[in-house]
Amino acid sequence: MFPLRDINPTVRRSVMTVALVAANAAVWMLVQGWGEPEPLIRSICTWGLIPAELLQRLPPGTAIPISRQYLCVLEAEPNWWTLLTSMFLHGGWLHILGNMWFLWIFGDNVEDAMGPVRFLAFYLLCGLGAAAAQIASNPWSPVPMVGASGAIGGVMGAYAVLFPWHPVETLFLFGFWARVVVLPAIAMLGYWFLLQLLGSLVSGGPASGGVAFWAHVGGFLSGVALVRVFADSRRLASRRHLRWRPARW
Repeated sequence: MFPLRDINPTVRRSVMTVALVAANAAVWMLVQGWGEPEPLIRSICTWGLIPAELLQRLPPGTAIPISRQYLCVLEAEPNWWTLLTSMFLHGGWLHILGNMWFLWIFGDNVEDAMGPVRFLAFYLLCGLGAAAAQIASNPWSPVPMVGASGAIGGVMGAYAVLFPWHPVETLFLFGFWARVVVLPAIAMLGYWFLLQLLGSLVSGGPASGGVAFWAHVGGFLSGVALVRVFADSRRLASRRHLRWRPARW
């Protein structure tokens, strides 16, 4: 299932959501060279989060093959700033487009409930929670972790708590059969979380096929845990006239 749009208007403009999308796009263009191999690999090796390097579980100078032509070399000092920089890097066009699409659909309403400053703090903390889960899953991993999906998973967790019954137009694919269906957000987001949880358990490792499942799980659970701390009761009150009732389903 893939979300197309949510039927959930906002009261205020989504300034921070737009800024985060713009920041990720700017990094993709200016730092990662629109996905060209050399700047892409260089950015991932320099700014990506490598658990084994961060925790110094492997000796400095260890070469990690990223492709047939490129290697990442572990440094002697832990680069703690990669906990933040890795959130704004991506591994390819599908990676960044998919992440920004989910952020665009679900981020505006969560920001509307928190305010832009609180939303930014919430977003970054969920990204840190995602990174912590990924590191805990395998502290010896030399695989660079990049992507906004952990932080966006937190946004999705917050949306599931705040707006569980709001409709989401979803593209449902089954083999060659496709149909657009309208589902409550809790069904769409619960399905996504279940896939991440199953992926993390089945893969038997920190990542499978380049997907950091534990980061997604950690980000989502961080969002569920933190949403009530960051949600602004006055902003939520101003949205009451927009809320959909479960009875509609």
